[in-house]
Amino acid sequence: MLQEESGAHGGDTYNVSRLRSSSLEIREKGTEFLREQLDAAQKELKLKGEECERLSQIRDQLEQELEELTASLFEEAHKMVREANVKQATAEKQLKEAQGKIDVLQAEVSALKTLVLTSTPSSPNRQLHPQLQSTGSRAASSRPRGHTRNKSATLNIPPLMQEPTSAPTQMSREDKELDSVLFAEFLSWKEAPSLDRSTAFISRIYREDIGPCLSFTRSELSQSVQSAVENNSLTIEPVAMTALPMVKASAIDCGGPKKCALSGLSRPCRHRIKLGDKESYYYISPSSRARITAVCNFFTYIRYIQQGLVRQDVEQMFWEVMRLRREMSVAKMGFFITDES
Repeated sequence: MLQEESGAHGGDTYNVSRLRSSSLEIREKGTEFLREQLDAAQKELKLKGEECERLSQIRDQLEQELEELTASLFEEAHKMVREANVKQATAEKQLKEAQGKIDVLQAEVSALKTLVLTSTPSSPNRQLHPQLQSTGSRAASSRPRGHTRNKSATLNIPPLMQEPTSAPTQMSREDKELDSVLFAEFLSWKEAPSLDRSTAFISRIYREDIGPCLSFTRSELSQSVQSAVENNSLTIEPVAMTALPMVKASAIDCGGPKKCALSGLSRPCRHRIKLGDKESYYYISPSSRARITAVCNFFTYIRYIQQGLVRQDVEQMFWEVMRLRREMSVAKMGFFITDES
């Protein structure tokens, strides 16, 4: 019995030992497995951390770029607003200036229409024709007050046709008769008024009046004068007799206070002309001035008709043109009116 009990007790001890050994083995294997899982988790966590750090850097970079882009857009927007404000202010200023110029031009046109519409051959407007003023008032108003410029379009039109002074013992007056050929040419031109030389009306006046009237000894300068008159760019201004010629060209070409640049004759020159934008002045005699003025007056009246400023009937217009043609012919022959001081 004792041997059986001791054998049984020894077997139990062996079994317990084996169980303990198995438990330790299982624990070691579990620990090793857990360590492997922990290492794997740590590696994965490290990778995740690196990925988060990379993404965080990308986010920071994008945020910085977005801030820079936003700042640039705001700056560009402010710049565009400033430029728009400047352009708007400039446009408003130019608009006001243009409106002011328009108002001035409208006032000038209204005044010009008033002068033209109130001037007829039977009742000329004395403001439009200062030659009709009395001798005393004309002399007082013709005294020089410094240099002034007169464009060809603003030259005074000579007085309309007046009855000549008759002798005390004989009463006479000038009569007139309409030429059918000339009147027909004028009517044809009046339908579409222009300065085109191809029309019979303008061609005849160039051939019979304008060409001879502006034909001076110095042919080249004469052509330049005619071109300036046609382009309305001729300037005539009075000069003091003691003034020295301030020209860049030679004195031979431009004449002087005592020599006419157009005729080449020694004459007292109280006026000088300037052609367009050229800086040279040409001194002209009273006779040359009268011839240029006669042609300018003709072009002025023709331009008035073109612009619709003349409200006379066709026959009155025709006789005014004939009178201006006669003035050119008379000036060509050397007759001119002098202002008495």
